Amino acid sequence: MAWSVALACASSGEPGAVFRPGLAPDPGAAGALARRLTPGRTVTEIGDTVLDFALWPYADELFVGAFGGALLVCDRRLAGLDDDARRVADTTAAALPGARCGVLVLHGVQPGCWFRWYEAGEPRREVLVTAADGVVIDQGDRLPAEAPFWKTIDEGGGDVPLPFAAEDFGLALAEAHMFGRGIAERGDDGFLALELPLRRFTMS
Repeated sequence: MAWSVALACASSGEPGAVFRPGLAPDPGAAGALARRLTPGRTVTEIGDTVLDFALWPYADELFVGAFGGALLVCDRRLAGLDDDARRVADTTAAALPGARCGVLVLHGVQPGCWFRWYEAGEPRREVLVTAADGVVIDQGDRLPAEAPFWKTIDEGGGDVPLPFAAEDFGLALAEAHMFGRGIAERGDDGFLALELPLRRFTMS
C-alpha cells in the first residue's frame, strides 16, 4: 500500500519502551497542544479516533494524542514543507521537555519523504528525498537507520532517479526512531501503534 503521512511523534525515552500497552491519553493536554499549534484560529474538539485514521488529515483537521511520555500530532500543514510546517514541527518537538521528536511526511501520489529529527527541542537532522528530484535536503548527521539507503549514493551513484524507495526510507526511520517498532506491526505484547487514540479537532 502507498502511505500518505503527516505526523510528528515525540517521546521522553526510548520509543520502544514508551510505546507499549497501557499508555493513558490525556485529553486536556491534547487540547492545550492543539491550541498552541493553531494561534489566531478557532480550534474545536469534535471527538476521538485512532492513529490509523488520522495520518493524513483534511486541511482543516488536526489530530493530537497526548500521553504521559509521548505526543502525537497529525497535521496536514506539515506536508507544506514550508515555514508553517517547520513551526508546527518545532512547536511539537518543544512541547515535551527533553524529548526526542521525529517528523515524517510521506506522499503516496508523488513519492517522497521529508523527515526532521529533534533532540531536546533542537533540530538535529533534516532530509527530503523524492523519486523525481532525488536528494533535495540532506542536513545534519545521518541517523543509524538511514545507512543502508545511502550506500549507492555514497559509493558514487547518482541520486536521480532515487536509488531507494522514499516510502521505505521514511517507514524505516519511523520504526527505528519514532515508535521503536513497525508502525503497522502488532508486537508480541499486543501493541499496535496504529491503534493509539487521538483527539480530533477542526480549525477555523
